Amino acid sequence: MTIPIRVFRILLLCGALVACDSERQRNSSGSMAGSPAEETPERGPHNGRLLRNGDFVLELAIFETGIPPEFRAWATDGGRPLGPESVDLGVRLTRLGNQIDEIGFRPQGDFLRGSAVVYEPHSFMVSIEASYGGRTHHWEYESFEGRTRISQEMADAFGLETMLAGPAVLEETIIVYGRIVPNAERVREVSARFDGAILSVDVSLGETVRQGQTLAIVESNESLQSYSIDAPIDGVVTERVAHAGEQSGGRRLFTIVDTSSVWADLSLFPSDRSRVLIGTNVTVTPATGGPVIEGTISHISVLADANQAVTARVVLDNNDGWWVPGTFVTAQLRVAEHAVPLAVKRSGLQSFRDFTVVYAQVGNEYEVRMLELGRQAGEWAEVLGGLEPGTRYVTENSYVIKADIEKSGASHDH
Repeated sequence: MTIPIRVFRILLLCGALVACDSERQRNSSGSMAGSPAEETPERGPHNGRLLRNGDFVLELAIFETGIPPEFRAWATDGGRPLGPESVDLGVRLTRLGNQIDEIGFRPQGDFLRGSAVVYEPHSFMVSIEASYGGRTHHWEYESFEGRTRISQEMADAFGLETMLAGPAVLEETIIVYGRIVPNAERVREVSARFDGAILSVDVSLGETVRQGQTLAIVESNESLQSYSIDAPIDGVVTERVAHAGEQSGGRRLFTIVDTSSVWADLSLFPSDRSRVLIGTNVTVTPATGGPVIEGTISHISVLADANQAVTARVVLDNNDGWWVPGTFVTAQLRVAEHAVPLAVKRSGLQSFRDFTVVYAQVGNEYEVRMLELGRQAGEWAEVLGGLEPGTRYVTENSYVIKADIEKSGASHDH
């Protein structure tokens, strides 16, 4: 029995994540996501992390209630609260890719307030230096979230694909529906030049004919001379009402349709009409599936149908006979283009906490980047904030990273 590729990948992922989880338990320094294996940090009265050095204790917290996230700190000595002006404090954050954020502090009320926003993700190595009473105290700890490590071999096995974030053109599209109809410019109705008796009919309904091929022989009532009725174009006989022994009677005897070119008549509703112009690019797909074809709008009707829709027409090449008149189609019309300085593939987007994210890659490490998104169209999403241009990020199968981070219990440690 053959295992589908997607099922195989899921099984492979499960096995790999179990193996990674075991490795995390054996080696805390190689943590995949969240912080390394350690005891839950001691918390202070402001729910911050307590850092001790003898009698000197510093409580460091990230405060973000109603304001952008910032550090706040409180200090005690021998259990006695210290005035914030008596402590010099600095924090260094080392982020993925060795990016450094230096944060100073100034007194405010009964606490020390950080001088910079602690932007997301809150995932970094934290180094603290505090000076009080002629002594300097140092601490360092890891505070990782939304981060994981995956070897290149495993990334290849999972089908992870990446690209650099940069400018893109967002193509705004609308979806409309229609059907294939004969190209009326390639339809010919054939009758006798001179009325007379139809002596013979040489073609059948549905037969393909060539230009100049004899369709019927008629004997003129006036001259009693016989002459041939010939096909005026290449095409298919879609109507034949001529029969030997009948009079031509000035009526239509044959209809021939050249199906090498057909029309896709699309229904535009009032809400979309103003956005579609002659020359608008279109991708047409059979409703039942199959190959697609590119074209442009060549005509827009000035009259509305009973349902208030207006017909927009696309001329399609049909030399291979794929497009059968009467069949239904779906069309995607590209009605606008927006050049944006920074965008990501929508296929790479995932959810993390209350954010929409992509996963940045630095070497074998992957970490969330919380995005502020703008317009979305086609395969692209505009990025207004949260990601630096030139960042390499995961575009395909990013659910693998999301699954590992969630399994690892990555925390939002303040």
